[in-house]
Formats: sequence, C-alpha cells, structure tokens
Amino acid sequence: MLRELQAEIREALLGDGGAAAAVLADGLAADARLAIYRHHILATLTDALKAAYPVVCRVVDERFFGYAADRYIRQHPPAGPCLFEYGETFADFLATFPPCRDLAYLADVARLEWAMNVAAHADDVMPLHSRALHGLDPADTPRLTFTFTPSLALLESPWPIDRIWRANQPDAADVSIDLRAGGARLEIRRVGDDVVFRSLEAVPWAFRRALARGQTLEEAAATALALEPSLDLGGALRALLDDGVLTAFSLSPSPRETR
Repeated sequence: MLRELQAEIREALLGDGGAAAAVLADGLAADARLAIYRHHILATLTDALKAAYPVVCRVVDERFFGYAADRYIRQHPPAGPCLFEYGETFADFLATFPPCRDLAYLADVARLEWAMNVAAHADDVMPLHSRALHGLDPADTPRLTFTFTPSLALLESPWPIDRIWRANQPDAADVSIDLRAGGARLEIRRVGDDVVFRSLEAVPWAFRRALARGQTLEEAAATALALEPSLDLGGALRALLDDGVLTAFSLSPSPRETR
C-alpha cells in the first residue's frame, strides 16, 4: 500500500530505522542512498528554522541549534510544502526540551520570532476607516466585534524578550540583559514592508488582546476598565483605528436574537 510505503520511507529518513526495504541498491547501497536524502532534508529544514529563529540560534550557538533542530525535525516533520510555514511549534518544543531547561526565556524569544515570521508573510488587508462606523446605531456599539490585520500578534512574557531580541541583532552593542528586569507585553505587526514590534502598557494590551480574541467591545471594555476605571474607551478605540490594525467589524447577536 502507498501509505505503508510512505510511512516506511519516512521512518527510514527521519526515524532511527535503517534502510527501507523497498529501496534498491542498484550500484549504491540502500543506506547510502537514503543518507543522501536524509542529509538534504535535515539541512534544508534546519536552514528554514535558522531563517525563522535567528536570535534563538545566536543565543544558543549554531551547533546547539543544529542539535535541537535535528530533534525537532525528526519529531515534527513538515505538514505542508512552504518552508516559511515550517516551525510554528518550535517554541513549544524548546519549552519542554530538556537541554534547554536552564534557558527558561528561550521559548518566549522563539514565540516573538515566529510572530515576526508570520507578520512578514501575512496578506495585505486594507485597514478599517473610522467613517465605516459613522452610521452605526449607538445602541449597537457594545456588540461590536473587530477583525484585526493578519500580521498582528499580541505576546506577553515574564521575560524581557524584546531586549533579548534587540541585544542579539548583528549590529547591536555588547550589552548584558538583566532577566529580573521585568517582562514584556508586545504588539507585533507589519508596517509597510517592515515587521515591527512595540511595548504596550498593561491596559491597552489587555484591551487589544480581548478584541483580538473575538470579544465584543463591551466585554473588552470591561476587561480594560477592571484594570483602569478611568480609561478613555473612546480614545482606546480611536487609537486602534489610527494605528490601522482593524480591518472589519461585525455585530454579535443581541440577547433577543439568541432566544
């Protein structure tokens, strides 16, 4: 069966098995033939991970990164053909990879880099203009939900991952990072052709995250107001529109409509 043959070849290339029984020698031993493909697969996918996670690679050095990548690739081979889409679960892998147990911040650095990779390849979508809301009945405002630009991600970490990232750029000055200096709440997105991230205070970050998770404006406002009762909600919404991170809106069903 084709499925069984594919499983056998996969195990021979990425597992700990030997040569696949279906591979003929034909002048070159089956093990040697498979070794050529194994090397190509591992090298190509390791390069793809390095391209997505250059700071992680720099933090742990290339040899250790290559070892971690080898373990990851064998356990999590690609499910699709696009190399820039490969490695989404690498951060989760690093979080449980025993040799990284003393680098508690590394997985969140990887999450930042993956968000930047996603932003770089996200589709362009026209931002929502404020005038699109002008005809809205004020009574419907609490039921507003918003769609955010596909490039946007909101990431929170107990570690200063933004400073770790900046300190590990090729042109960065040689600085030390105090891991006890506090965490980060970041907004990552693409602006023009550039992927950027910035720090947000707790309240606007929580407000934006609630909306990005599909909560209504009323629900997101309750989350933000619990942190800062004097928050200017109108200003917070205008800031979202001015930043160009919203692309569409809809109204959640009213209680009457759900009966």
